[in-house]
Amino acid sequence: MTDRIEKSIAVAAPVERVWRALTDHEEFGAWFRVRLEGPFVPGEVSRGRITYPGYEHLAWEARVVAMEAPRLFAFTWHPYAVDPDKDYSSEPPTRVEFRLEPEGEGTRLTVTESGFDSIPAERRDEALRMNTGGWEAQAGNIKSHVER
Repeated sequence: MTDRIEKSIAVAAPVERVWRALTDHEEFGAWFRVRLEGPFVPGEVSRGRITYPGYEHLAWEARVVAMEAPRLFAFTWHPYAVDPDKDYSSEPPTRVEFRLEPEGEGTRLTVTESGFDSIPAERRDEALRMNTGGWEAQAGNIKSHVER
């Protein structure tokens, strides 16, 4: 698949706990490694600074498009927008969805990022490759965060 990334992980925590880790901006920042300026608000842009080592010089920006408690949290953003001298605003964003489903006593968390086919060809493959690895790491990060 060239248009989407999908990662699914079993988390040993109730749906409500995983929901809070996804949608409370401070908790999200702790496991995602970003310092956000304020709470997530549907329809609004969330801004902050990346705190992941080596990427601290980068801004983080995403438009919250859905907060349907406690099942769906979604935002749009510009994937792998790591050149601080490039303006990515004219590119179409991708959509990131976090879907939660009860699974036994825990939660099945599925992260899907779609829309890569609309990214300019010269950066599409790298954005897809880097975000594929990124979502693998972030799935582990949220799992560790909520299971401690």
